[in-house]
Amino acid sequence: MSKPSTASVDRPAIEQRVAPTGLVREWRDLMARHANVTCALEKELQRRHRIGLSEFETLDRLVDAACETYRMSELAAESHLSQSALSRAVARLEREGLVSRSMCTDDRRSIFVCLTDKGRAAHADAAPTHREVLEQTLR
Repeated sequence: MSKPSTASVDRPAIEQRVAPTGLVREWRDLMARHANVTCALEKELQRRHRIGLSEFETLDRLVDAACETYRMSELAAESHLSQSALSRAVARLEREGLVSRSMCTDDRRSIFVCLTDKGRAAHADAAPTHREVLEQTLR
């Protein structure tokens, strides 16, 4: 017995597919918009400043916090990065001298991140690019 060709399998043609509606459509539109903005930010931040979006977002949160130290677990929750993704971003920032990490003396499980002067300068340099791309892609 021979296998049916893929052309003979009863699948709806692309033109006959039903377009998603309601929440599914909203979700897909949101995901497409997010991907568009994220890709544009990543590309321009890398090209102009040699910094990734995760690293910039981490610096941006540290600048916004306006505090000496920031607990990694709180930073992960606010930056919408997983703990491991944030750890990798912070490690890259630390290698570049843009942040420093320290252990909490009261709770050895907690790690604090501190923005350095070099990190403040890198953020100040890249922030206009970030805001410019947001303006271009979200408006």
